[in-house]
Amino acid sequence: MSSTASPDFLVESRGTVAELGAWVVGLAFGRGPGGLFAGLGDGTVRLAGPEWQVVQAHDGAVLSLCADARDGALSGGDDGRLLRIAPDGSTVELAKYGSKWVEHVAAHESGVRACAVAKAVHVLDMAGQPLKSLAHPSTVGGIAFDGKGKRIAASHYNGASVWFVNAKEDKPRVLEWKGSHHAIAVSPDGEHVVTAMQEMSLHGWRLKDGQHMRMSGYPAKTHSLGFTAKGRWLATSGAESVVLWPFFGGGPMGKQPTELAGGDEVFCTRVACHPQHDMVAAGFEDGLVLLADIASGRVLPIAPPGGGGVSALAWNAAGTLLAFGTEQGRCGVVDLGKRA
Repeated sequence: MSSTASPDFLVESRGTVAELGAWVVGLAFGRGPGGLFAGLGDGTVRLAGPEWQVVQAHDGAVLSLCADARDGALSGGDDGRLLRIAPDGSTVELAKYGSKWVEHVAAHESGVRACAVAKAVHVLDMAGQPLKSLAHPSTVGGIAFDGKGKRIAASHYNGASVWFVNAKEDKPRVLEWKGSHHAIAVSPDGEHVVTAMQEMSLHGWRLKDGQHMRMSGYPAKTHSLGFTAKGRWLATSGAESVVLWPFFGGGPMGKQPTELAGGDEVFCTRVACHPQHDMVAAGFEDGLVLLADIASGRVLPIAPPGGGGVSALAWNAAGTLLAFGTEQGRCGVVDLGKRA
C-alpha cells in the first residue's frame, strides 16, 4: 500500500461491517431513498440497516445486481428470473427466461432497463414491459448504457455491438476485434467503448472514427473497469495496483498508464470510480479496500484485509457512501461525508 494518508482504516471510525454469510455478488445504492442492496450467492438480496433485511429473491444464486431506473434494485439469477426489489424489500418478477441464466443487468435513470440472457439482450421499459430483444453472435459478456441511456453496448466473442434503444430498425454498429470480450464500459460522453478480454488485455474503440485502442501488459484478467465521472481516466483491476489509462490529450494510445495503491504483490479485484470527482475506490484479493485520489496520488485506507477477496464495490449518487463486499460475505459501508 503506497503513501497512505493514515494508518487507521476509515471503516473503524466512519463505517459499519456485517457478516452476511455468502459471496457478495453485487452491491447497489438505490437512486431514491432506498439505501443499499446486496445480492448474494445464496440467492438472497439483503437490504442494509441496523438489522439487515433478507429477501428470498432467487432459487439458486444471484448472478447480477444493479440500481433500478428510479429506486430499488434489479437482480438476475441462475433461475432465469429478472426481479425488481423495492426499497421496502418487496419483489416483482419482471421477466422469466426459462432455465437460462440472467447474467448481466443494467438500468438507466431515464427509465430503460436491460438484461443479458445467453446470446440476447432484452430491453424493458419503466413499466417492466418488453421493448425488444437484441440478438448477438455469441453469449453476451457484459452490457452498459451510454450516459444518456439512448444506446446500449454489449460485449461478445470477436467484439462488441452498440444499439440505439429506440431505433425502429434494430441494426447494431458492430465493433470488431478477434477474441473473447467480457466486462464493458462506455465513456460518459459516449465516445469510447472499452472491453476486457480473456487474453489479459483491454480493447477500445473511438466511435467517431472507429479508431482501435489496445491496452495490454496485465498480469491477470481484468474483471472490473469504469470511467471517472468526466471520462478523463479509465480505472481497471487486473494488476497489483489500480491501473488508470488516460482518455485525454489523445490518449490512451502511445501513453503509459498511471498506477496507484500498489506494491504489496496482491492483485486488485474491483474498482469503482467516484460519481463526481477523479477518485477511485479499489478492492484487493486479500480484502483490503482503499480510496485513491488520482491527481495527488494520495491513498486513504478504507477497510483492512480479511473476509476474502473484494468482490463488489458501490458508491451512492452523492459520493458520500462507499460500500464493499467480499467473497466470504463480509459487507461494509463507510460514510465519507461524515464530519470527523
